Amino acid sequence: MECLCFSSSLALQRVSAFSRPTSAHFRCSSPSLSSSFSFKGTHIVHPHSLLTGPLSLRNTPYTIVHASIPAEPTSLKADGPRDALPRSVSVILLAGGTGKRMGANMPKQYLPLLGQPIALHSFYTFASMEEVKEIVVVCDPSYRDVFEEAGKDELAVQLKFALPGRERQFSVLNGLKEICESANLACIHDSARPLVLERDIRKVISDAYIHGAAVLGVPVKGTIKQAKKDGFVMMTLDRSLLWEMQTPQVIEPSLLRKGFELVEQQNLEVTDDVSIVEHLKHPVFITEGSYTNIKVTTPDDMIVAERILQQGVKAKLESNVVGAL
Repeated sequence: MECLCFSSSLALQRVSAFSRPTSAHFRCSSPSLSSSFSFKGTHIVHPHSLLTGPLSLRNTPYTIVHASIPAEPTSLKADGPRDALPRSVSVILLAGGTGKRMGANMPKQYLPLLGQPIALHSFYTFASMEEVKEIVVVCDPSYRDVFEEAGKDELAVQLKFALPGRERQFSVLNGLKEICESANLACIHDSARPLVLERDIRKVISDAYIHGAAVLGVPVKGTIKQAKKDGFVMMTLDRSLLWEMQTPQVIEPSLLRKGFELVEQQNLEVTDDVSIVEHLKHPVFITEGSYTNIKVTTPDDMIVAERILQQGVKAKLESNVVGAL
């Protein structure tokens, strides 16, 4: 659909030909300014804030504006990367695991990593981000004091708790039930990954805004072979197509709820959060993360994590300075 509409001093007027909310791209010329901007529903979106706002009709001198309007509405998600709004993301921090492989007398996420419980490293990272509205910690009640004590440090986020479930997916569901209704995104993170970078969190949040679901991951380095149950090689997989999944995994809350409904109806078992969305046939975007975002599962992992922190590798990566392990 093509049409001409008019404006006064580039304060754009409502286009009477629009019979429904739609999207359009405008080109405008005037003696004082040439510009372009987008229209969504009844609002203008323009890089200059003075040209952003509701449309209305006025009987004033006009400047010709050309509008090229798609036949069908297009989603704002297609506009490219965008920053999350302040306090628009709810974090679900999973801290209810038992950590049997660590062989310790307490769950691994509460073991000290350079003097601080493993779970608090990522907790403080999320709490320092202006995009985060709240952190829902999924943990055994006996460990709530770890986070309550940390919450006394004048944090700008709200702190909530949920009980862990018998499997990871039920822990996520319990956390999802506690997030505020106004949250744009649910950001699910395993507290056993203490070294996640703030810059990577922002990237995966941005991608989730565009695609509805996104997960941090890194390309697989080694050769992966698929084997039969008897131990013989069946085939060598194409490494260029393989990614190792990490967390955070960021999903629109409504989409995640629909996924859980399907999981419950079909009695499905899933091992990560975006798998729930995959069952809905909804595309999931992989955001490339960092190899330092390791999961601390064994004593060897603890040694690697300590070394990364001691050598300042995490801080260097945050400041875009490449450091060597």
